[in-house]
Amino acid sequence: MAAGEYTSVKSQTELMRAEIAVERRELARDPEGERAELAALYRSRGLDADLADRVAAGLSADPEQALRVHVREELGVDPDDLPSPRLAAASSFGAFALGALVPLAPFLFGASGLVPAVLLSVLGLFGFGAVVAVMTARPWWLGGLRQLALGVGAAAVTFGLGHLLGVTVA
Repeated sequence: MAAGEYTSVKSQTELMRAEIAVERRELARDPEGERAELAALYRSRGLDADLADRVAAGLSADPEQALRVHVREELGVDPDDLPSPRLAAASSFGAFALGALVPLAPFLFGASGLVPAVLLSVLGLFGFGAVVAVMTARPWWLGGLRQLALGVGAAAVTFGLGHLLGVTVA
């Protein structure tokens, strides 16, 4: 999980850096055209033509500032705040490890059947989903139900594939 997350975020960051490099080259090759592009953008957002031209000219006076503005406006990213592949991988590893402990916990304390693991998993899915929803200012019950539905769906697919392949849990 962590390796996949690292690769995904690393690829996304590399793509953004490549796009930023394209924007840097465009600014170096045609600064006046890029300034006009920025002015047109501000006009489309409601500024009158004169003010849009002055804002674009002011922002374009400093090449690094111009680059940051173009990247934010055209690509929708902050060039100073690209995601960290290492942080994403570490977060994914930690979340996966913690999540994997939930259904295993009953067995670590001597349970022999699946019922305690299933019940704890259901409670864990709903609880973690609810906590995330509260942290992101959404209804707790909606976040809990969404996480529960996704977890049960993933378990059903896994169980179905195992059944099709003839794998059983003793």
